[in-house]
Amino acid sequence: MKSLSEIDVISKRATKAAGYSWGIAEEVGKNIKLLELFGLPGVKNLNAFYKSKKKNVYKNLKLINIENKSPNEKLCPVITGLSFLDQIKTLESLEEIKFENIGYPILFIPFVSRASEVIGKRLLLKVDDKKFLFNFNINIYSNFLSNETIELAKNVLVKFIDNSDSFEQKDWEELYKLSENTFVEESESLKKTGAGAGLNDND
Repeated sequence: MKSLSEIDVISKRATKAAGYSWGIAEEVGKNIKLLELFGLPGVKNLNAFYKSKKKNVYKNLKLINIENKSPNEKLCPVITGLSFLDQIKTLESLEEIKFENIGYPILFIPFVSRASEVIGKRLLLKVDDKKFLFNFNINIYSNFLSNETIELAKNVLVKFIDNSDSFEQKDWEELYKLSENTFVEESESLKKTGAGAGLNDND
């Protein structure tokens, strides 16, 4: 089994060889390592993308808008992802962002995950019929459990989720009340047996 370090290094070198700068290659290396760590087919999709890139032209989306369409060309998942991550601070005020025709969208996933950490919000990503929920780049919940290569996503949606508790106030109050049973009033006997008790002061 390949180590995450090996995956990072080889993905980075392959990205440079595919025509990207070393700076972009560094980001892709981190991303593929992240995908594999989360159990998603990063290496497989990166390899397929670079083989496709030799024969096809992908559009580099530099400025992210509420709706991003590319009817004639597939969007490059690397440049689109980098642009999304770089602009996330200005984009977080939006409720959702739409993309059409992203090539190899699995490679777009780690950029969204990292963006979730940057803004401290959960992000929901829909890639056609597949859903991914990102929790601050710590973990991913998804209904995509396949090891397949996805060549194209016709409709991609990123939704910003406001931070909120997953429980009701009533549940919190009841749990808090139960926790109060651990509070013990300090008595004379506790004072004598507590930390530091019984030590002689020789000063």
